[in-house]
Amino acid sequence: MTDNAGSGPGTQTEETRRGGFTSRRVFILAAIGSAVGLGNIWRFPYVAYENGGGAFILPYLVALLTAGIPFLLLDYGLGHRFRGSAPLSFARARRGIEALGWWQVLLCFCIAVYYAAVLAWAVRYTFFSVNEAWGDDPETFFFDDFLGAGDPGVTMEFAPGVLVPLLVVWGALIVIMALGVQRGIGSVAMVFIPILVLAFLALVVQALLLPGSGGGLNALFTPDWAALAEPGVWGAAFGQIFFSLSIGFGVMITYASYVRRKTDMTGSAMVVGFSNSGFELLAGIGVFAALGFMAQASGVAVGEVASDGIGLAFVAFPAIISEAPGGAVLGVLFFGSLVVAGLTSLISVLEVVISGVRDKFELSRLTATLSVVIPTALVSLVLFSTTSGVYVLDIVDHFVNQFGILLVAVVSMLVLAWGVRLLPELIRQLNHHGSISVGRAWKLLVSVVAPLALVYVLVRQFITDIGTPYEDYPAWMLATFGWGVVVGVIVVAALASLAPWKPETRLDLTEEEVR
Repeated sequence: MTDNAGSGPGTQTEETRRGGFTSRRVFILAAIGSAVGLGNIWRFPYVAYENGGGAFILPYLVALLTAGIPFLLLDYGLGHRFRGSAPLSFARARRGIEALGWWQVLLCFCIAVYYAAVLAWAVRYTFFSVNEAWGDDPETFFFDDFLGAGDPGVTMEFAPGVLVPLLVVWGALIVIMALGVQRGIGSVAMVFIPILVLAFLALVVQALLLPGSGGGLNALFTPDWAALAEPGVWGAAFGQIFFSLSIGFGVMITYASYVRRKTDMTGSAMVVGFSNSGFELLAGIGVFAALGFMAQASGVAVGEVASDGIGLAFVAFPAIISEAPGGAVLGVLFFGSLVVAGLTSLISVLEVVISGVRDKFELSRLTATLSVVIPTALVSLVLFSTTSGVYVLDIVDHFVNQFGILLVAVVSMLVLAWGVRLLPELIRQLNHHGSISVGRAWKLLVSVVAPLALVYVLVRQFITDIGTPYEDYPAWMLATFGWGVVVGVIVVAALASLAPWKPETRLDLTEEEVR
């Protein structure tokens, strides 16, 4: 990246080595691509429906403004100020908190391992949509014919229908990541985010034209104002914001380190935050319009066909596609959107790991990419191209999201706000070129409001999971792929922080170099 901000030649060399986005527009598109992922499409509509319908928009907006965007600004300020990956940025902020960065890196490794499998499913289902290959029973086709899933456990029996597209996904990722920040990540964002928006708009229009779509929209948006008195509804809003904005686990720190020093970070955060929420609302309209059609066709209430996650994408939507006029087009648009949204999010998650490894060991872009992506791909292929992959994926996804991302977010906020007292420095950084000033209100939100909200979500989920084993999976699977992963990530992060930095890595930056 070239920059005319008046920095010294040493920094120019470092930035040229690390790479960067050539403009604020590319950065914003890449950040939107990271934020807009599978959760926007298959999680938000159902969360809104279950938590007050139209009334949920109020706590959702409150969560966005009091926790989502403030934490996004925290990530932006940290990455933009200290010009490094998550581990390097934390290390440059204060030597003793580097482990927080590695905690985020390792969470991203875990996410990448299983996220690629869902992306491979979506690739395959895009082609299945053309001739509605799932037949009359999408659920049996998905779990038995496509995944070959038996009883919960771990097997080494590979499912060819998953193995091949998963190999294709990882092959594409190696190429994209090796091309670098601008030619790889930036170019993909510039091309695919507009395609995603256009494809999803077309999907929404087609869904709205289906008979019964109005019933689905009424089910989603009819407000249940009484729900606002329930703490769980507010907790769901804060949880959804953190899951969907790609904050708290290193992505936005890493991306912010790739932008020019004079970039308006506060204005960028507003654009990214509201773009992400706008897409979620669009997804809610499209998904529930389609579910309304399905409910009418089946002669049941919308609540009986509404679901989220894997069940919505790979069971409910294929059933809708089979019944809908022009179903093949609807299917290609839906699963094609999942592929694009998943790809841009997965790229950002992998970049956190690659950037951390590059900074720590002073590796070239290609060497770091191969060192990270090949082992990640091998673990992904071994665990998730097998007939037991769907169960392992479900467990890891649940625990990494609930007790990984949310926990590191809370700890990071508390450490930066109260442990090392970094917020005044980040305020100066954000305000230096920001179009929107932050001050005491932002500091209060990041140091008190957002942590309290997330602690509530964490405690509530912890009590639930301790009282009732998640989805009644065997205890050994939950201990290994659930709690074991959560604890193991923290331990390995602490060990990784003990490794020395290369002598050429400068942990002290001058004021001129960061402004």
